[in-house]
Amino acid sequence: MWQGLMGRMRSVTLLWVLCSSWTIQTQAQMRISPETVQQWANNFGKQLMALSNRYSGAQLLQKKYKEVEPIVKMEEIDGLKMVKEFAEEMENMLGRKMKSVKRMAETAEDADFYHEFNATLEFDYYNSMLINTLNEDGNNIELGGEFPLEENEHFNNLPVNTQQSVVQVPTNVYNKDPDILNGVFMSEALNDIFISNFEKDPTLTWQYFGSSTGFFRLYPGIKWTPDENGVVTFDGRNRNWYIQAATSPKDIIIAVDISGSMKGLRLTIAKHTINTILDTLGENDFVNVIAYSDYVQYVEPCFKGTLVQADLDNREHFKLLVQELQVKGEGKVKKAMKESFKILNEAAAEGRGSLCNQAIMLITDGAMEDFQQVFEEFNWPDRKVRVFTYLIGRELTFASNVKWIACNNKGYYTHISTLADVQENVMEYLHVLSRPMVINHDHDIIWTEAYMDSVLFNTQAESLLLMTSVAMPVFSKKEETLSHGILLGVVGTDVPLKELMRLAPRYKLGVHGYAFLNTNNGYILSHPDLRPLYKDGKKLKPKPNYNSVDLSEVEWEDTEDALRTAMVKGETGTISLDVRATVEKGKRVVFLKNEYFYTTINETPFSLGIVLTNGHGKNVFIGNVSVEEGLHDLTASDVSIAQEWTYCETDIDPHHRKLTQLQAVVRYLTGKEPDLECDERLLQQTLFDAVVTAPMEAYWTALLLNASGIDGGVETAFLGTRSGLMRMIRYAGVEKRVAKKFLTASDKENIFTLDHFPVWYRRAAENPAGRFLYYVPTEDNSGVNGRFVIAVTPVTVSVSKKTAVAGAIGVQMSLEMLEKRFWSIANQPNDTDCSGIEGLCPLSCSDNPDISCYVIDSNGFIIISRDKADVGKFLGKIEGSVMSQLLKMGMFKRVVLYDYQAMCKAHAHSASGARPLLSPFYNLLAALKWFLSNFLFLLLDFNIYNLWHSDHFTEASKKLKGGFLQPCDTEYPSFVYEPSIKETNSLIKCGRCQKVFVIQQIPDSNLLLVVIQADCDCSRQYPPITMEPKEVKYNASVKCDRMRSQKIRRRPESCHAYHPQENAKDCGGAVAISLSIMLFFACLSVSALIHR
Repeated sequence: MWQGLMGRMRSVTLLWVLCSSWTIQTQAQMRISPETVQQWANNFGKQLMALSNRYSGAQLLQKKYKEVEPIVKMEEIDGLKMVKEFAEEMENMLGRKMKSVKRMAETAEDADFYHEFNATLEFDYYNSMLINTLNEDGNNIELGGEFPLEENEHFNNLPVNTQQSVVQVPTNVYNKDPDILNGVFMSEALNDIFISNFEKDPTLTWQYFGSSTGFFRLYPGIKWTPDENGVVTFDGRNRNWYIQAATSPKDIIIAVDISGSMKGLRLTIAKHTINTILDTLGENDFVNVIAYSDYVQYVEPCFKGTLVQADLDNREHFKLLVQELQVKGEGKVKKAMKESFKILNEAAAEGRGSLCNQAIMLITDGAMEDFQQVFEEFNWPDRKVRVFTYLIGRELTFASNVKWIACNNKGYYTHISTLADVQENVMEYLHVLSRPMVINHDHDIIWTEAYMDSVLFNTQAESLLLMTSVAMPVFSKKEETLSHGILLGVVGTDVPLKELMRLAPRYKLGVHGYAFLNTNNGYILSHPDLRPLYKDGKKLKPKPNYNSVDLSEVEWEDTEDALRTAMVKGETGTISLDVRATVEKGKRVVFLKNEYFYTTINETPFSLGIVLTNGHGKNVFIGNVSVEEGLHDLTASDVSIAQEWTYCETDIDPHHRKLTQLQAVVRYLTGKEPDLECDERLLQQTLFDAVVTAPMEAYWTALLLNASGIDGGVETAFLGTRSGLMRMIRYAGVEKRVAKKFLTASDKENIFTLDHFPVWYRRAAENPAGRFLYYVPTEDNSGVNGRFVIAVTPVTVSVSKKTAVAGAIGVQMSLEMLEKRFWSIANQPNDTDCSGIEGLCPLSCSDNPDISCYVIDSNGFIIISRDKADVGKFLGKIEGSVMSQLLKMGMFKRVVLYDYQAMCKAHAHSASGARPLLSPFYNLLAALKWFLSNFLFLLLDFNIYNLWHSDHFTEASKKLKGGFLQPCDTEYPSFVYEPSIKETNSLIKCGRCQKVFVIQQIPDSNLLLVVIQADCDCSRQYPPITMEPKEVKYNASVKCDRMRSQKIRRRPESCHAYHPQENAKDCGGAVAISLSIMLFFACLSVSALIHR
């Protein structure tokens, strides 16, 4: 019985094994016929080619350019000659700005020389906050008055007054203070020179004078927009153009006292003082921050014993760390002074830092030690290092000691008792450092790094505009004040970088070519790949480090820094690099061999580089047609030209500013505006292209009028040429079009702009002529039912074995139309003769749940899928196992790309100093403490400065909490099809099942047809392959090395650190204060209560 039972069990087991084996074999044997897939691919390819050729007219256009090859002249571009010509034009343009600034400085100095200070002066002026403001009686308020304003295209359509300047005064400065009134009265002389400058150089933008007393005179006059609290925090003295012009480069050590006596409001004021000092530094300065009590600690231990460049990254890094400081122990100022001198002396000896001014900023509430010996050992008698002292708090017991330190080391002493005192007192050190330059009357002209002045003009048009400023200091020339070296202020003007880059026209650089500028510090001034903005929710904001992006972080293929080093040194030359360029916002990679040509722009700290792509990028052809013939075709209804390019200069004469570029060209060529300055070579190319492409209008129109009609879903035919000329026809009305935005003025990716050729043009240029390239725009957000496909091919001209790209031509179709055609082709009817066909038969992509069919492009993006939500996604994200196999087989290649301008989510700060800020209880207590303390001091000081400046601490608290976006480095993949492999099929083992797939190239296109067995889930063995960027994490050692590393830079040529006539006795003094006894004791009581 037992044996029988065992026999039956063996039979059952054997039967189960046989059944399982049969099931697995059945699944393994599921076969997709490669022949069937190939037939589908061929049929679909033929339909695509027929549609694309018919509706674009590409063959006709290529024929027309072929016909003119015997009469055109092909030239190879001399890149070195071109970059020198561009640099010379930029030098001339910037030279005109410098002359304007010099005239402003001379006028201001002369006006001051003849002005006698009048303490009782009464003078009404146009206050930019108050103009055109009426009181309750309907009359103009004081310092207001009627001030005509008119929108002006040259000033971003802002309402301005080009006949009058206005004066802006920060809210924390009394607008009728005698110093302000005398300065405003004196600077009225600038009005005439502002207007004269603008007449001489109509390309000038804002001209201004920032006074050392705090007011800001601006031309043309505008109505100033306060912030959301009704406050104007803008102070010209904080701006980089003011600080750089007022002082020479400097090495700064900030030494802050964190002993026990610095607790509470004193530490808050000290931190704000540090931040304010950091805000006065620029990329030509060097800095470190140390804190001291019983011992000296570096705020950033990685920076121990050294100076780091005071770029935006490092300044913001210091600010975050400063917020974590906590009080403890007893203040030993001697140790802090010794460490500070040691850093500065070693930097000077080793040739590091600015090699110009050196200073120590001592922030303390008192100094009790005998510290004279330190200065005797390290600084006397030469006193090369200035010491500035900031006495924090209302206690004046140690004021004489703290003042003695400053006065005996050529510095300046200030007393800061409230947050309101910080700004004005910190600015004093700039005036001291400017003395040698002022006494010597050295009018150095400075140029700033790129910046966006979103504070100055509260409009999006202005805030998103990158600019540089040229500025010059203004001195008192009065003999009686010569030794005091009185700085009156700084004059300057802005130069939008967009206008500067117009002098390197896009058409001369080719489809992938571009021009860029960088500074003496290696930072990008202008570059088409510079991305200064990021999206914070729905708002676009400047990145924290947008103006300190290094050239090596954009041109990252320059791994040896050869290009960067040569440009920073101001050299002229050329270098070749193999680069991985990207299009469609980094989604697709293009392999190029680029040649870089570079030179310096004289009289500026800038260098210019241009890039030409080898091959077609270095060739240009020239053809001639008569003006009459060209003009006839240029004025056709289907023609447009690049509005952002400069065919004719319309910004010089105000009467021309309302003209479009096409209108200006036509008026110039017809003789109606002979005085217009136009680019003759670009006009020649444009007229030639207009004539050669003219037959396309008749071709497209004939199709539109054809009795057989237009295939549904074919929406737009278009072409673009190297001259920025475009022709277009809409085959479908706007109500029927899926791609309503395509080729409109707002569709910046697909039209010619100042920065780039259209994306379809750039992609077509690397495609063989006659073969269409198809893609679904990855940034299209029109929803699954509103997607569209672009088909485009290049048009070339060849002469003497040299080829140049003349243009690109294509057609835009709805995705739905192509999907219907594909599903119709990729379907075997039920009555198909399956004899002789191995595998599944009949086979259908549209309704067979056992298979999944995809049409993908050469970068792996899905164009057609049964699930419409897959369109635009990377195949590896949907079918990770198949893409893994394709990568192993070499049919696709992974290309690693880097982004050194990325923004990543920061994690909560882990330092113990941040814990109180992370606790709701401590947050509440800190807020209560701040409010009560500052409210009492508000009453004492009778000003509201503290109320709005608290924003700084709120922002710092946000950063310490984490969760915000911060600059980071990322790497991400892109994928490229290897076209030598036309077809393949394979089997993927996935546990208990096996997945079969077949892939076939679609002829005469960049597309592939992929058919995959759908009933085998491989997701556990093969996770999705995504293109998501990953943050590059650096360990502590590598991160420290990167932060400390000093790349090659070119120091400014001038340095003013010493003058024998300087009056060093003018070193500040204690501010006399008078307190309300009741309020004073109330303040102490509340402070004691909170500190318990």
